[in-house]
Amino acid sequence: MLRKLVVGPYQVNCYILGYKETKEGLVIDPGDEVSRIVKEISQIGLKILYILITHGHIDHTGGAGELKRITSAPVLIHTLDAPGLNFRPDGYLYDGQEIRLGNYIISVIHTPGHSPGGVSLHAPGVIFTGDTLFAGSVGRTDFPGGDHHRLVEGVIEKIFPLGDGLRIYPGHGPATTVGRERLTNPFFRLSQTL
Repeated sequence: MLRKLVVGPYQVNCYILGYKETKEGLVIDPGDEVSRIVKEISQIGLKILYILITHGHIDHTGGAGELKRITSAPVLIHTLDAPGLNFRPDGYLYDGQEIRLGNYIISVIHTPGHSPGGVSLHAPGVIFTGDTLFAGSVGRTDFPGGDHHRLVEGVIEKIFPLGDGLRIYPGHGPATTVGRERLTNPFFRLSQTL
């Protein structure tokens, strides 16, 4: 089961992913409005096992500490983006890591560019890309530690090979698919002709 909540002034997509049989779940990018997130978790009836952060910018991390206090779930983030938290994380995400949720495996893919420690989270049929890849666009790379070339290269090499039918859930805006972005996203159409 999957729920999306758009939270905070920057309209961040916070995702709640649950496994129905065990009623276990995780939260991705609880940037703000923790009371809304907790209410949704309670209505679904999930026990939160992990709080996963795609990157260390405040609009994605802002509610992590409060949500941890309420759920007791560990907060995980890539080591390079951990300074973006205002507390010490409980663990670190790394490329190739596998996180189990019921019978599902969520694979961590290091996709730097928007930030040095940006990650995408690949679950069966879906990928949560944070601010790496959006419908029709990509994340800004003019922040400290940003690298446009690495971002584009990472998407082409690590996300596009996962298959055109894979559904993309970005950190802002509507969902899309790998196929749609590969064919129509101007950042990649340009890169394929260079």
